[in-house]
Amino acid sequence: MNRPGLKARVSGTPAAAGTGLDTSGTDLLDVLYLADIRCPLERANGIQIFETCHALASRGHRVTLLVRDDTRRPRRDPFEFYGLPAIATLRVERLPMAGPYALRRIAYMVAAVWHAWRWNWARGCVLTRDLGVASAVLRLPVMSRPKLVYESHGFAPVFARTMPELVQGKVAGGHAKIERLFRREERFWLGADGYVTTTGVLATELRTRFGDRPSLVTMSNGVRLPANRVRTPTSNAGPTVVGYAGHFYRWKGVDVLVEALGQLQDVHALIIGGHPGEPDVARVTALAQKVGAGSRITFTGLVEPSRVPSLLGRAHILVLPTVDTASAAYTSPLKLFEYFAAGKPVLASDLPPIREIVRDGENGVLFAAGDPQSLVQAIRRVQHDDALAERLARTAFAEADRYSWRTRAERLEAFLLRVVTTGFKTRSRGRGQAAREGLETVPDEELDPSRDAG
Repeated sequence: MNRPGLKARVSGTPAAAGTGLDTSGTDLLDVLYLADIRCPLERANGIQIFETCHALASRGHRVTLLVRDDTRRPRRDPFEFYGLPAIATLRVERLPMAGPYALRRIAYMVAAVWHAWRWNWARGCVLTRDLGVASAVLRLPVMSRPKLVYESHGFAPVFARTMPELVQGKVAGGHAKIERLFRREERFWLGADGYVTTTGVLATELRTRFGDRPSLVTMSNGVRLPANRVRTPTSNAGPTVVGYAGHFYRWKGVDVLVEALGQLQDVHALIIGGHPGEPDVARVTALAQKVGAGSRITFTGLVEPSRVPSLLGRAHILVLPTVDTASAAYTSPLKLFEYFAAGKPVLASDLPPIREIVRDGENGVLFAAGDPQSLVQAIRRVQHDDALAERLARTAFAEADRYSWRTRAERLEAFLLRVVTTGFKTRSRGRGQAAREGLETVPDEELDPSRDAG
């Protein structure tokens, strides 16, 4: 099913020559990735989706990414934006959308269902991390659609309840929304042909709520690694520089880092990111001034993903200060794997999903989530022990190979092929009773007003 004659295509942009295909495999798929996002998107979900599609397409599978059109004019080329070569087997179809969000959402859902219905059901599959889109496609008759695989990054009712913690200014939904999201999660857990979770914590929770299921795999997010990479140790000349990359939402913990810097007068920081259209930037910069760290922090602002690795290379220590919230229990942060690949000592919040990757004193240092004083101690521990810093950095750099997008695509490919060839028929609702009983035992505080984070 390899299509060497195809040209790399982005709807609305010129075609480009394909390069870098790995067509060593013989079982190739038609993959339709459904993502109701504008493209390109600078946020982590946009990066993760495009990297996943590109890595699968690089292995010879024909991948179509169905997204909303870029809102900027002239349109940005997503391959250029993400710093990836255009390849013949990845087609980005961008749908022109206008009007209020609700109308755009409905228009995308209709297009997604239409594309899924017309997709190659014999050697194809639909992949998505959008629960609403997945639920809509699942309503198609099973013989009228290709195999459907859902990649879950969290439990929607919990995201819904904690929405105000996730994004400043957002409001929580109500009890009815929580119940609707719970039923939707249950229905898809029972009915999807394949199910991917990004953390073991999430897989365990879903099994506890809904029972076991076949065709389930856990694979973390990943990082792009250059060929023949070599670690370059950071010079110890000048002051210690602590680095952070990501958005400034409170749950990301950048406030914790800034407060810690207020107690570390000899430490500077390089903070990469922050969306200029959101109030979080003003909050964090004001905090930096308040604690007396403003003159020691360099804020780069929002940068293209392709620039992040070189910026991380300027730091001596990299920090992942995620705060302990209900939704953080599912986190598989891209920055953690980017930090590993940078070959620097990594300090990370001590949270269950982070412990799936970071082993304290071996490939990183764990500190108490949300505790600036604990972070201060972790920074001092690495700052004053060169042997420890070198060992942590060297181990993390080597282990980054486990988390490359290429390695992840190999695992995802094997899983998708297994799903397509063996399938998973929608089970009876026998487990539904237990799931409903699970809903009745969910604490009332988990059903408080909330909203889906997706």
